[in-house]
Amino acid sequence: MTKSRIPSLRWWMISLIMLGATVNYLTRATLSVAAPTLIRDLHIGPQQYSWINAAFQGAIMLQPFCGYALDVLGLKTGYAIFAVAWSFINMAHAFARNWPMFAVLRGMLGLAEGSANPAGMKATSEWFPANERGIAGGIYNIGASVGSMLAPPLVAWAILFYNWQFAFVITGSLGLVWVLLWLRFYHPPATHPGLGDEERQYIAAGQEPALAGGKRPSALRIAGQRNFWGIALPRFLADPTWGTLTVWLPLYLSTVRHMELKQIALTAWLPFLAADIGCVFGGFLSRVFQGRGLTLINARRATFTFGALLMVGVAFVGTVESPYAALALLSLAGFAHQTLSVTVITMSSDLFSRSEVATVAGMAGVFGNLGLLLFSLAIGGLVTTVGYSPFFVCLGLLDLVGAALLWILVRDPASKNA
Repeated sequence: MTKSRIPSLRWWMISLIMLGATVNYLTRATLSVAAPTLIRDLHIGPQQYSWINAAFQGAIMLQPFCGYALDVLGLKTGYAIFAVAWSFINMAHAFARNWPMFAVLRGMLGLAEGSANPAGMKATSEWFPANERGIAGGIYNIGASVGSMLAPPLVAWAILFYNWQFAFVITGSLGLVWVLLWLRFYHPPATHPGLGDEERQYIAAGQEPALAGGKRPSALRIAGQRNFWGIALPRFLADPTWGTLTVWLPLYLSTVRHMELKQIALTAWLPFLAADIGCVFGGFLSRVFQGRGLTLINARRATFTFGALLMVGVAFVGTVESPYAALALLSLAGFAHQTLSVTVITMSSDLFSRSEVATVAGMAGVFGNLGLLLFSLAIGGLVTTVGYSPFFVCLGLLDLVGAALLWILVRDPASKNA
């Protein structure tokens, strides 16, 4: 039996995926941090800003296409193609001069960046046994929080010392650097030269034999299963929180809490730091519940419910006077959201075969981004008349409904009554 050239190689692979997600979310968050400057310079109103973001969310709902492409082309080649595309599209934002140009570019960016979640889930399903997938999923999802956390200081620095155009160029160029690392170091488990027999056998022994099927994914067959809807509908209700933090937070801090760009750079990353912790916490909490005797699926559902209960705190953001108290509640929302979001996203690899995981993740992502799209359009159309407070209240309640649906719709394969 050969020894692994790289000990615990699976954790290095998920770290590489996490780095890609970091760049992905850094590029998509560039616009929101630059929004106060862009809105002033290009005379864009809140409703037009919501339309720009709607173009992104509408296009990213083509995630099933991304997932299918990754399942057919293979993770290494497919993800590299998408990453090159989103890097150049992001840099092209520097040449936009009005909101329709931004909308077109955001739509193109959304299509390319929709590959991130299916890619992460596919890598998790291939590289990890079932009992480690929650933690692995949490680690790669840290990339979403880290990218969003890095955006405020990096983009603000670029704007203050250069201009908003340079912000898009620098964040886009980082994607091309990551592609070089990806092509150099990533291989699937079956062909990776650094994976030893012992770790390969450990991964294979911990994966469900029933999910090892190699058939080409069928969207119609997947859509006909209640387990798919048990994942998709909670995501529809949960993802508006992430969209509110990544798209609207800088504008909220600027227009309602009257923070300047420097203050936003110093504080707007805090909810995403909390989200980083939530990513890992969700995976560990699920393992704790399993250790207490719950099945894998019930442990996932219990973790989601815990996060949903914490989300109630965001309902009070509009009632506090201190901007720092509001940031504390928004940070709680970031932690709670990632705790539950990582959990429900990971369930696609718990309930579907490895040849279907990327497609399932992409299809569920459609519903998550649809919820985000509708919520963002509602904010853009109503915020000038009703303010942000009603939207924060909605965010505090939606995940409780999502938790109920998760318990009602998903059938646990380990249950005798499933």
